[in-house]
Amino acid sequence: MLCSSASRVTGTAMEHWTEYTRFVTALAVILNPFAALPIFLSLTRDYQSRELAGVALISAATVGGVLVVSALGGEPLLAWLGTSLASFRVGGGMVLLLMAFAMLRAKPDEIKTSPGEAAAAENKASIAVVPLGMPLLAGPGSISTVIIETHRSTAIYHHMLVMLSIGVVCLFLWVVLRLAQPIGRLLGPIGLNIINRLFGLMLAAIAVEIMANGLRELFPALTIAGG
Repeated sequence: MLCSSASRVTGTAMEHWTEYTRFVTALAVILNPFAALPIFLSLTRDYQSRELAGVALISAATVGGVLVVSALGGEPLLAWLGTSLASFRVGGGMVLLLMAFAMLRAKPDEIKTSPGEAAAAENKASIAVVPLGMPLLAGPGSISTVIIETHRSTAIYHHMLVMLSIGVVCLFLWVVLRLAQPIGRLLGPIGLNIINRLFGLMLAAIAVEIMANGLRELFPALTIAGG
């Protein structure tokens, strides 16, 4: 049994809608489709418009499937591993912080995918699933964030809103990938790097907050000292 289960919301009280807008924002920042645009354009440089549309759709669907499975299967997995949600918050926050540092340096995030995986993908028949959908977009950071958010409440409405939030983010992801070529031409390398660094700063703040919440659950004395 997870030691953090007592802190989960089990009542029928509706959480404030801003909790879900924050989740949508955090998930969009973590997935960061703008950072994936250079690799997406490189791997699809010889594709026709219809083929690009198909790759964008399959990539977004892959991300949605991975995140939905993570939301539904995260609790049994943590229980099987004997890991508390508080520990998972700290570990997930550390992963997000490392991703944020990579984004602030405007360098490829090797936590999501390595250069070897990206290069090997050019020889595969389908790049929409690997490495674009996974692990370039749906990686450890987004998976841990979805699991943490799902565990905030056991209410049915909460799980439905989490799924809806995932759908909204995947729609945003599909739009960005579908418009990859015009966005790439409009922003250029400098514009993409600026957006990447801005998202990195936002992600660093999100990571610190997640880690702080986990540490307070693991060490209640920190809450008393801070209060």
